[in-house]
This record gives sequence, C-alpha cells and structure tokens, in this order.
Amino acid sequence: MRYSFAHRTAEFLLCGICGVYIAAVMAAEQGTFAALNLNTVATAMPDLPPAEPVSYESESREERILRRQSRWTPVEGAA
Repeated sequence: MRYSFAHRTAEFLLCGICGVYIAAVMAAEQGTFAALNLNTVATAMPDLPPAEPVSYESESREERILRRQSRWTPVEGAA
C-alpha cells in the first residue's frame, strides 16, 4: 500500500499486512529517487546494525527534497 505524509514529496510503500515501512519513492525534476528499508530484509543481512529513530519534522519541503536527492538512490528507467 502507498502512503504520502504532510509535504507529499514522496510515496512510502507499506506492507498491506503488517504496515511496516518497506521503501519510499520520490519523483523530482532531477529524476526519480528511492530508498529501501534494509531492516525489512534483515534475515538476509544478519550483520546489519539496528535502525535508529530520526525526526525530519523541522525540514521545509525544499530541504526534504534536497536531502532525499543527495542520499537516496537514483532510479534508472523510471518514467
């Protein structure tokens, strides 16, 4: 299932059964960017450190887009 939060700058992909955050996708002028929650595949990656809580509530819409473009993975072939 897909969900967008307040700024609606990205679509978050959530498990339709348990609601866990799986990934996020953002379409911007510079292209499409995505982030995968590696903790959802932790059994395949046993040495992965546990996730730490982070809050981005103080970011403006523009700051949020720029952060995602710099940290998320560009998606090739996305329309």
